[in-house]
Amino acid sequence: MALLLGIDNGSTVTKAVLFDEAGRVVALARRRVPTLMPRPRHVERDMGALWSATAEAVAEVIAQSGRPAGEIAAVATTAHGDGLYLLDRRARPLGPGILSLDSRAGDVAAAWEADGTARRALERTGQMPHASAPSVILAWIRDNDPDRFARIGHVIACKDWLRLCLTGGIGTDLTEASTAFTDVRTQVYADDILPIFGLGALADALPQVALPDEVVGHVTPDAARLTGLLPGTPVVAGLHDVTASALGIGGYGRGVVAIVAGTYSINETVSDAPSVDRRWFCRNGLARGEWNNMSISPASTANYDWFLDQLCAADRARAEAEGGSIHDMLEPELREALARPSSVLFQPYLYGSPHGATASAGFFGLHGWHGRGDMLRAVVEGIAFNHRVHVDALRGGFAPTEARLTGGISRNPTVAQVFADALGLPVTVTATEEAAAWGAALCAGSGVGIFTSPRHDPRDMAEISILYRPDPGRSADLARAYALHCDLAAALAPFWPRIEALAEGAGR
Repeated sequence: MALLLGIDNGSTVTKAVLFDEAGRVVALARRRVPTLMPRPRHVERDMGALWSATAEAVAEVIAQSGRPAGEIAAVATTAHGDGLYLLDRRARPLGPGILSLDSRAGDVAAAWEADGTARRALERTGQMPHASAPSVILAWIRDNDPDRFARIGHVIACKDWLRLCLTGGIGTDLTEASTAFTDVRTQVYADDILPIFGLGALADALPQVALPDEVVGHVTPDAARLTGLLPGTPVVAGLHDVTASALGIGGYGRGVVAIVAGTYSINETVSDAPSVDRRWFCRNGLARGEWNNMSISPASTANYDWFLDQLCAADRARAEAEGGSIHDMLEPELREALARPSSVLFQPYLYGSPHGATASAGFFGLHGWHGRGDMLRAVVEGIAFNHRVHVDALRGGFAPTEARLTGGISRNPTVAQVFADALGLPVTVTATEEAAAWGAALCAGSGVGIFTSPRHDPRDMAEISILYRPDPGRSADLARAYALHCDLAAALAPFWPRIEALAEGAGR
């Protein structure tokens, strides 16, 4: 049975996962990639270090599998979308890669909102420019680092850099190309789009576009020496990790909203026609004639991780020392808190929000008689409420009738039930290990004829899925809390900039 290699690079970790043709994980290796923050709002990584870490992970996963590299039929990469990875005209890194958590260009996005540029971009590209959009970052570099801007030879994404390192070829795929510069209706580059952003000089820097499952190159001898892969192993174009995650959990399709509860609150559904609205990105799907509509904000389980770090550090250390899990340890505390009435609400905007860059997090309705369990419940519900903000937007445009949920927090049955109750939708959680890497592997398998298409997942989805149905009473209670959650965000909007200004004035 052949093997498929899916490479998945996130914000801090790069992973290599070997799957067999049935979708079972054969081996998994991870490497951390240091995040560079040379100044506030700049979130970067060294591109050479990213490739080195990825190559090490691939070499380890092959050794760990105990299988010869010749059994690997194909390779595909997926990685965080948006952000920016620049090459000069000799295809060398032009400074560090810029991650999707970077917000240096927030003022550019705000100015475009004010002067009408954002409206024109929405109409032509299907999305509002935001702080980490390639278009916005490029405009910031043009204005703040003109020497670097003048040396740009190629504008690519994170996974495309890994593809270049594997094959020596430059290009991107249909899903990634639509992050900024493709016509939302024709799904290809258009001559009038770069000039909307004042970036007409980069017309020759945009990469050639392939389908995600199209073989675009083969592993070079140099890459083979570093990774242990056989020279000549086919490499397909790969895809944006948001789409890969939906594909990997069986959630890529019409009538379904795929939810990724991770650093970002990601909520997406597929349509067979473009639908433009400022509440979602209308981006290219896996094939021409398909659109993946994504409503997203950086406000999901990073808030839960913060809670664990700040309020549960001692318990986490004890759980790890005993070989246990902090999540299992907190489960009874969360269930007990859910069983009693509570006034505590949490706005999950520690790292971003759907309400602009100045929004911040906070607990409301908190009293002296509340404990850590009540706060944990509020954090979990607040995360689910933020997902509902996006799901409600998609329901208004596409009427999905079910949800599929992935992300580490989804493995907790209590949390999965909270999502079902908060969304008022049946929520399915599949026992999918490394969903984004499996989505990439499906493209790899399709590219070499193992699967009919990336959507022909060989697994029995019913066998590996758990369905959570909303409890009517609990859904009604959470609907009232959700309405208050939204009202609080609206009421706080004028105060968030004033709160942020306190830090700007400190020490003066």
